[in-house]
Parts: sequence; C-alpha cells; structure tokens
Amino acid sequence: MSQQINLFDPIFLAKRKYFSLLAMLQALGLIVVGSLLFYGYAFYQVQYLNDQSLDDAKRYKDDMARYERYKAEFSPQQAALSLQSEVQQLERQVAEQAELVETLKSGAVGNTSGYSGYMSAFARQLVQGLWLTGFEMSGDGAQISLSGGVLSPELLPTYIQRLGREPVMQGKSFATLQMRQPKTDAAADSKPTALAGYVEFTLHSAPEHSRAENPTSESGAKQ
Repeated sequence: MSQQINLFDPIFLAKRKYFSLLAMLQALGLIVVGSLLFYGYAFYQVQYLNDQSLDDAKRYKDDMARYERYKAEFSPQQAALSLQSEVQQLERQVAEQAELVETLKSGAVGNTSGYSGYMSAFARQLVQGLWLTGFEMSGDGAQISLSGGVLSPELLPTYIQRLGREPVMQGKSFATLQMRQPKTDAAADSKPTALAGYVEFTLHSAPEHSRAENPTSESGAKQ
C-alpha cells in the first residue's frame, strides 16, 4: 500500500522582499523625476501667466490713455470751444466780404466795371478808313493810349470828336498824337519800296512818363 506526500507547501516558497534597497531607490528616483517635471511645468505656467498679466496691464494702460484722449476731444466743453471758434471764423469771413462789397460800391478801388465799356465805345465810333490795332490803359482808366492806322490823317480829328461823345470817355482827352509811316521790309535787291497807303498813329491821354505807371494792355483787331 502506497501513500502520496504533497511537498508543494506555500511555506516552502521563497518570499519576495518588496521593500528592498533597490526598490526604494527606484521609487525615490521616480519621485524625484516626477517632482522635477511638475516643477518645470509649474514654472512655465507661472512665467506664461506673468507675461500675460504684463500684456494685459499694458493694454489696459493704452486703453485708458485712449479713453482719456477721446474724452478730452469729444467732451461738451471741447465741442463748445470748437463750435465757438468756427462761428468766429465765419463771422470774420462775413465781415471781410461785407467790407469788400462796400469798398467796391464806394468806388475806392477805381474802375470796378472792367474795360468792356471802353471797348464798346471804340468799336461803335470807328470811322471808315480808320482802324485800331491796340490800346493801353491804367487800372482805373485815367490814362489811355490808342494805336492804329488811318488812310487819311484828316480822319483823326473826326474820330476823336466822335469818341469824346461816348459816356465812358467823358472828362478824358488826348494830349499827345504820334504819326509815322509803317515799317516795310526792303526788297532783296535793296531797291526802294513804295510807301504804304496809310499811316500809323498813337494817341496818349497823358505824357509818356505818366503812362508808364501800372499799364494794362489789350490788343485790338484791324477793322
């Protein structure tokens, strides 16, 4: 008769040491590495939040400065000052324009109607055989010079008398008369050329030295 003996008894198994020196060193290393990683991440977060806080503070400062500037520009007091300045400028412009109109009405600036009246008078009183080539006058029409051509010098007194009947010429007279033969080009063979069939004339209402002050020139057409 046989008998079996069970030799697998837990008491005969080798027991593992969970708190050995190596295990504790490994655990300590893991703790140190984890702590370093956590510290690095926390340091990064703190720096990021600090930079963001500085940016927010700068933006807030800029916004407040912009707000103060807009507040000063659009405040009721500033708007009232701007409106008052604009009104004063408009009042000055109106006063200057009114003064200019009164000056023009008073005739203090001399001739205010231009030279159309003189040109109309010259055009109406031209006689047959006489034409104008230009005229000069001062700013107020006190000094007049006429230049032109005439087929016969005897026509000039008639023209001057007729011109003196124009209202715009009342009180004005011509003091100087110049007459000359027109210039003609010499022929290529230097032979004398025939004289032109008219003479040129210039009428001055004042001597030449007085006429030189501030002249205004207009050119006329041959009639």
